Amino acid sequence: MAKQSKKSNGANVGFEETLWSTADKMRNNMDPAEYKHVVLGLIFLKYISDSFGEVYKSIKADADYYDGQEEDKDAYLAEGVFWVPQEARWEFLKSNAKKPEIGKLLDDAMISIEKDNPSLKGVLAKNYARPDLDKVRLGELIDLVSTIGLGDKESRSKDVLGRVYEYFLGRFASAEGKGGGEFFTPQSVVKLLVEMLEPYKGRIYDPCCGSGGMFVQSEKFVEAHGGNTHDLAIYGQESNPTTWRLCKMNLAIRGIDGNLGPQNADTFHNDLHKDLKADFILANPPFNISDWGGERLKDDVRWKYGVPPAGNANYGWIQHMIHHLAPTGIAGFVLANGSLSSNTSGEGEIRKKLIEAGLVDCIVALPSQLFYTTQIPACLWFVSRDRYDHKFRNRHDEILFIDARKMGTMVSRKNLELTEADVQKISGVYHAWRTIKGKYEDVKGFCKAAKITEVEKSGYVLTPGRYVGTDYVEEDLEVFEEKMGRITNELSGQFKQSKELEDRIRKNLKGIGFDLK
Repeated sequence: MAKQSKKSNGANVGFEETLWSTADKMRNNMDPAEYKHVVLGLIFLKYISDSFGEVYKSIKADADYYDGQEEDKDAYLAEGVFWVPQEARWEFLKSNAKKPEIGKLLDDAMISIEKDNPSLKGVLAKNYARPDLDKVRLGELIDLVSTIGLGDKESRSKDVLGRVYEYFLGRFASAEGKGGGEFFTPQSVVKLLVEMLEPYKGRIYDPCCGSGGMFVQSEKFVEAHGGNTHDLAIYGQESNPTTWRLCKMNLAIRGIDGNLGPQNADTFHNDLHKDLKADFILANPPFNISDWGGERLKDDVRWKYGVPPAGNANYGWIQHMIHHLAPTGIAGFVLANGSLSSNTSGEGEIRKKLIEAGLVDCIVALPSQLFYTTQIPACLWFVSRDRYDHKFRNRHDEILFIDARKMGTMVSRKNLELTEADVQKISGVYHAWRTIKGKYEDVKGFCKAAKITEVEKSGYVLTPGRYVGTDYVEEDLEVFEEKMGRITNELSGQFKQSKELEDRIRKNLKGIGFDLK
């Protein structure tokens, strides 16, 4: 790994870092999980007010054509801009920032915006008037946000808002610690997934979409390659209500039209897109979830390759995504490394069936310290139904393994990011292997296209290091308490299954006249 860099590969740290440092000083004793919504709500409000203001000025400047339409809501909707009523405009709020009632004014502003823009209904934060929020600090925060142009033409061309929003999401994930990253996947990981899948056109789906990073990066990819973002149809679902609102805001500020369902919902138990067959699926499901309610879904239609264990949702997520793939669709998603080799409660048998069905396309072992909230080693799975498509080489009898554990650059004392060169190297190898005209070669210690027969001899274990011939030994960086919590959760699930099995055996024996004491 390279030594620590002064620049982040994510948001090009500069004014964003200064802005964050200043905003964080104003947090006082407020928990990051709460403060997140205070800050991001103000940034969102400033953005839509700036965008509105720019259109307002152009209408005023061309009075002969618009004939006094500066207060006509339809004139703004025609320009793809949110209508902002007078009491919600930033200049009004800024002029009242030092007043004790600024909290109520902000709540009223959010309510009026939602009323006039139905797509934002139930999305914006509306608790600025609460007593525990220091109104002096709130006024200072408004002054701080006032220093950035967010919605004017020049700022939009530089994606100032996107940079600030993504940087703040990442910093909040880091500040919140365990559990805080449920809404945020590191940008370098998202970029790698997108570069490998190349979602130019079609339906994109994320069943646990968090703050929407997969969608944002997909749109950026299309724009960067000269495509039309209108060729993408976005579908997502998120179970956490506050995170669902963050995603709605994140898409709204970028003008991305996505179907996230009418509300937050649990993907396993209330699938909001039951009939969807997606061309591309990108996801970062929560790792090793034990309380996902799997025992209530034993006969679910999604479990074509085997019932996933009630004590771990990993293979539930995999099969859910396969179920939603179109006939030529491809999925790329993040999972804990345990998914590559676990044989617990039938997971090994499910993995064997997935491999034998020719669904597993590629596995990438990721470096440690990529994620803000866990040190559990992670990997990327690529599952494909297009392995027989005429555009691609027939790869039905092999799997590409890439070991990227040595890659990345430290960007803080605790965290690492994949560089642009890393992303291009990994995705380049994948595309060289995948396409008909690609010139692919195995590279010892980095990549290997292994035949299914070789994977079979290895017991259907998918750990890349086993195939690429690396001597790299990964240090176990998982925090002891976190590791023990995960292991005890898994053990608890196994004990529960054992008790259920014991009860059934007792019942069956009793039914034929043999009662165990």
